[in-house]
Amino acid sequence: MSLRTAVAAPFREEGGTELGESAFVVALSLDRDWFSPDQAKRLVDVAASEGLLERADGTLTARFDPQTVEIPEGFEPDESILMERSTFERVLGAVVESGEEKQTAVAGINGLQSELAVTVEAAAVLYAHRRGVDVQELANAARREL
Repeated sequence: MSLRTAVAAPFREEGGTELGESAFVVALSLDRDWFSPDQAKRLVDVAASEGLLERADGTLTARFDPQTVEIPEGFEPDESILMERSTFERVLGAVVESGEEKQTAVAGINGLQSELAVTVEAAAVLYAHRRGVDVQELANAARREL
């Protein structure tokens, strides 16, 4: 997932899981020239909303191990990662990252939604759960959206 890859890059360079927010923005905007400073700040917002980063007193903490994320040679993130994804899109992304084909997952989720007469978010969470994909935080978000 390119959002996780983009977020991991500054942490990998520093070798840790904590980084000052300003250093993170500089790493993405000036050092790597991936984003403008405003876009890099937006990336922080999106990553925090998706549970990849935790913010506290100007410090960002990765909520995953950035050292395990491979950054392919020549990787450059697309600006589309700066948009927040819906709960459905996030659950679907987690299912696809677990190895399921996207088309298969969407068909299965749509089938559950129709069969159970629930929201697409609820169907996606159930689909992920049945496949052993941990989406507990997203399930809570789906519940709040009801």
